[in-house]
Amino acid sequence: MTDDTRGALDDQERAELERLRAEKAVRERADRDARERAELERLRADHERALQEQELDAHTAAARERGRRLMEPDAQDEDLRMPVGQKVVLVAIALVALAIVLALAMGR
Repeated sequence: MTDDTRGALDDQERAELERLRAEKAVRERADRDARERAELERLRADHERALQEQELDAHTAAARERGRRLMEPDAQDEDLRMPVGQKVVLVAIALVALAIVLALAMGR
């Protein structure tokens, strides 16, 4: 056999080559699809995590604002009234002190 005849593929070899190429293309497509699916899931998880962080940040900011309004005096109050939160704390301390005094007085 010469080099020219060995280099040429017969019909059976050509069919096998085409079949193997088709199988390779299917495998590569399946691999690509799997990578894209994994990337999609990763991106969805990242997006969900970012949304949860935003919600938590908004909730925290709202809670801080409520606490600030409760404990800090209103800037528009010219007579410097005590904030409600401070009043509640002082009343609670007074009640605890009264309870202690009554407990000591009853104990004697």
